[in-house]
Amino acid sequence: MTRSGVLSLLEEHGIMPTPQRLKIASILLERPQHLSADDILGRLRTSRERVSKATVYNTLNLFSERGLVREVMVDPVRKFYDSTTHPHHHFYNVDSGELSDIPDAEVSFRELPQLPEGTERESVEVLIRVRDRKSSS
Repeated sequence: MTRSGVLSLLEEHGIMPTPQRLKIASILLERPQHLSADDILGRLRTSRERVSKATVYNTLNLFSERGLVREVMVDPVRKFYDSTTHPHHHFYNVDSGELSDIPDAEVSFRELPQLPEGTERESVEVLIRVRDRKSSS
């Protein structure tokens, strides 16, 4: 995505475009992908960008709050940031740590449970954990 494209996306989501936010958004939005904060920090350091870990985490939280990216919690200590924000689901490979998309149309429910009184459904997100098959030798 071009710098002007990233700038306009940040502005559309009400995010003031600081140099650090532009760098982080450029990495996240370069293609549909799932990155952790550490992945982003690693890419910034590889390109010799000087951005603190706290800035990366704070920026990702802001991007998530404003709807620029989606947070995907795969376990209590691992979170990915998904550049694809339209409704979809995920496979998470616990052996490789890879997160991959499942199109929304490929997941269906016959029935959902009744919602608690006074609430409304915001979304339904499915995370299917998989692991590599053990070879039978």
